[in-house]
Amino acid sequence: MTEAFESLDHQVVKVPFSDDVKNEEKQKADLKISIKQNSPDCVFTFNFFPVIAKICNELNIPYISWTYDSPYVRLYNCTISYPTNYIFVFDSAVFSEFYEGGLKNVYYLPMAANTDRLKKLNDFSSFEKTSLANKTPISFVGSLYDEKHNFYERLENISDYTRGFIEGLMNAQKKVYGDNFIRKVLKNNPEILKDMINAYDMGKSPDGIETDEYMYANYIINRKITSIERTEQLTLISENFSLDLYTHNKNTKIPGCINHGPVDYYDYAPYVFKNSKINLNISLRSIINGIPLRCFEIMGSEGFLLSNYQQDFLNHFVPGEDFVYYESNEDLLDKISYYLKNENERKEIALNGFKKVEAEHTYVRRAEEMLSYIS
Repeated sequence: MTEAFESLDHQVVKVPFSDDVKNEEKQKADLKISIKQNSPDCVFTFNFFPVIAKICNELNIPYISWTYDSPYVRLYNCTISYPTNYIFVFDSAVFSEFYEGGLKNVYYLPMAANTDRLKKLNDFSSFEKTSLANKTPISFVGSLYDEKHNFYERLENISDYTRGFIEGLMNAQKKVYGDNFIRKVLKNNPEILKDMINAYDMGKSPDGIETDEYMYANYIINRKITSIERTEQLTLISENFSLDLYTHNKNTKIPGCINHGPVDYYDYAPYVFKNSKINLNISLRSIINGIPLRCFEIMGSEGFLLSNYQQDFLNHFVPGEDFVYYESNEDLLDKISYYLKNENERKEIALNGFKKVEAEHTYVRRAEEMLSYIS
């Protein structure tokens, strides 16, 4: 983003920021001094931070934020309504929720890729020496959310009824793409939600406006669904094809799958994306309609993208022309088999996806769009 703003002839001053709610008053004092010293036309951050919103509102300076995390509870804060905020979110469903709630300073803005940087990554020799290079044609880069500290594992004291209810709910949601009904079901079953809260109280910030169903649906249930779904689908793939996995948990074992451990996302993941015949995207279930950043990075690296269905794709890309999506486990296997056998078609789709990202979805384009709202 620094390069993007500078390419548009803006001067960028980077200000250190520590996201520590316990020291909010010191944060506010430091930020206020820095802003007064530099007299910026606006302040920009990735993700939205209430403490920055407070300062910018007090000083009457536009605050531009672009949220890429999901879920992201800080959006559900009373400071979101400040008139100095220009809040951009990558998921159209999140935008719709706030817009329908009366907030007109929240805007939909999909993620992007720096195709100029990605095109320059042509020297594969250093990557080959890291032992992270692809040995097989299919790759997935991402977390399986199977670490022991995950929130779902902390629900040890829920009743057998609640646990059975949640497991049935997760099994039902796994069969549905393009909609997520977890929050609605929890809201309509307060006794289930109350049992979860009693077992593990996630707490609330003093000025937070998030609901309990938002917290428990997204941070616990949807994350657990994603963990189960990714593990099941990767296991299914590895039973039929060769598969490379790049994930944080080095101890994750999927039969037939090579777990390389984590890959540096900025420096080395683009090599994975470009060298793999098929790059998988299995979206985090809290992302309702949005296109995950991983997908832009894959296409921006001229990699072939095979993703689960996400509605926002259809607003920007053409299925079967720029990328490919699957609708079920059976469809996933069928499309992997087809595109492994049809190399020319696969390469053409990868190239089309890259050209579309390069033309319409760069950080420079996004910077222009964001700044247009405050000009």
